Amino acid sequence: MEPLRDDDPAEIGGFTLRSRIGAGGMGQVYLGESAGGSLVAVKVIKPSVLDEETRARFVVEVDNLKTVFGSCVAAFVGADAHADQPWLAVDYVHGPDLRSFITENGPLPLAETASLGALLAEGLGTVHAAGLLHRDLKPQNILLSERGPKLIDFGLAVLAERRTQLTATGFVVGSVLCMPPEQARGEHDLRTAADVYALGAVLLHAATGHYPYTGDTWQAIALRIEDPKTPPDLSGLPSELRSVVESMLAYDAEDRPPLDEVTRRLVDVIKGCGLTALQARRRLEVRTPALPLPEFPPLPARPDETYDPALTDPAVAEDDEASPTDRQPDGDEAEEAEPAVPEPVPAPTGSRDSLGRLSAPLKIAERIRAAYARDAPFRPEP
Repeated sequence: MEPLRDDDPAEIGGFTLRSRIGAGGMGQVYLGESAGGSLVAVKVIKPSVLDEETRARFVVEVDNLKTVFGSCVAAFVGADAHADQPWLAVDYVHGPDLRSFITENGPLPLAETASLGALLAEGLGTVHAAGLLHRDLKPQNILLSERGPKLIDFGLAVLAERRTQLTATGFVVGSVLCMPPEQARGEHDLRTAADVYALGAVLLHAATGHYPYTGDTWQAIALRIEDPKTPPDLSGLPSELRSVVESMLAYDAEDRPPLDEVTRRLVDVIKGCGLTALQARRRLEVRTPALPLPEFPPLPARPDETYDPALTDPAVAEDDEASPTDRQPDGDEAEEAEPAVPEPVPAPTGSRDSLGRLSAPLKIAERIRAAYARDAPFRPEP
């Protein structure tokens, strides 16, 4: 994370922004805090990608996102497509993205990779059930946490994609490293099989540390992806995963398996390791380190709040000066003085000063008790 910059907003949609999480093609992502103290990831959409037509589409996308749920999807919190700075907020996931984790720790073991794939397939299923595609599934958009992997940024890539024309010098939406051939060719009418391909690329990276295709530029990589005669690089992939990952990376979309079949085949791999799906998930979760939260700016210093009734009510100070418990009357005044208030039950340690006198709060409480006792319409039995 990075500190906020001078030109960053301090607040979006009622969320206090605390730091920068990262940036993407659609905008800047911030760590936000709700009024009640909940942490969220707030994505502020770039005005440059939102004309009136696309803003209207964003409204539809947000309505769809509200219907997406599941343990492997970062929960929708709120959004405003009509704001001067359109924004979208989801639950903050307290863990690293998959790319960073693999870079720092190396590839995942077999059971953990299969568990990751099975869980993500279930998560994508909830996205597809809502009528959405992810379109930009890649290790950076998969966050690892102690509660399992979470999908983020689904439904947003389509907004930029609808504004983009693929040309010789154009821009391809999504990470080309995990992009299926039909998307690399610039096709916009994508099917669920596009996300299946991207998930296969993600699993290959998780198990080996490399992607199906590499190259010096994104154009070179896209050309290799588009070529049906160039097979994906599956080197280093465990033999137990080869069949399912290879089918997910099939060149033709219709040759890729549906997500429920992907889940079933990956669970079979887990069982082959002598584990249940839940046991493999727990192994994956244990491997995930919690990220340290940024140090938020300290709250403004507050004055010493030691209770002093004289500071709150000047009458208390005046009353204290004439308190019969603090001084003895003399002369004629002594003859007319009211009987002294009986000594109260000893107060707890720390409620008297160094001379044994009651602290101001207890003096007040004792006077109230005595006054109430004098005015009470009843008397205790002798």
